[in-house]
Amino acid sequence: MDKKVAFIGAGSMAEAVISGIVHAEILQNEQIVVTNRNNKERIDRLERRYQIQSIQDKEKVAVDADIVVLATKPYDLEPAVQSIKEYLNPNQLIISVIAGISTDDITALIGNQSPVIRAMPNTSASIGYSATALSAGKYAGEEHVVEAKALFDTIGTTAIVAEDDMHTVTGISGSGPAYMYYFVEAMEKAAVEAGLDKKTAMELIAQTVVGAGEMLKQSGETAASLREKVTSPGGTTQAGLEALAAGGFQETVQECVKNARKRSVELGEKN
Repeated sequence: MDKKVAFIGAGSMAEAVISGIVHAEILQNEQIVVTNRNNKERIDRLERRYQIQSIQDKEKVAVDADIVVLATKPYDLEPAVQSIKEYLNPNQLIISVIAGISTDDITALIGNQSPVIRAMPNTSASIGYSATALSAGKYAGEEHVVEAKALFDTIGTTAIVAEDDMHTVTGISGSGPAYMYYFVEAMEKAAVEAGLDKKTAMELIAQTVVGAGEMLKQSGETAASLREKVTSPGGTTQAGLEALAAGGFQETVQECVKNARKRSVELGEKN
């Protein structure tokens, strides 16, 4: 890809995407530029770690970029855009990875008809395993969606969704890795309490998570069908699942996703 990409914001999500792109080698390192509001130490660290450019000069960052990735915290978006909007032009593709902020809101902040794509990757982008959803703003055409998809395909899988569904996406794949880690924490604790050493427990649990994910992707079967195949009547798996059901596991997970979605909506309404 012969494009220059500028990241406005240098938090964990920006780093995850940068890391994935660098490792995928879709861009030369010098084609990636990062800046943020005032944390020079942070962007200097990213420059050293990924051999990219870090620039505090907002004008240079914005003017030279073909693609501008907005990766700030939601409450930092407006001042960040205000600092670069006079240097933006409608030929640049704007990609936002900010939870809860609509493409219409971003277009209004920018003040021109730049194509805007909203992306929701997750932190697994850093190792090329992100699940990313994309939705297009009113000035974004098919060619812009294709360009954004090519970029995010380098860090995992992508899906094109209606923007109305992005709050739900945030609640599942955006925040989803944290739910998985929380579940793994509980399994690890149970294993260690039962006498298994921590290293062995983590190796087994991590591979179990990876294997289950690959089965979901490759088998073409539903999660319910795969669960039933593992569950023998009266067996150990059934005993474990009964404990989860008694604790309201499915209802708790559903509430978890609803809460994350609700927070995404709230973040959008505040901006």
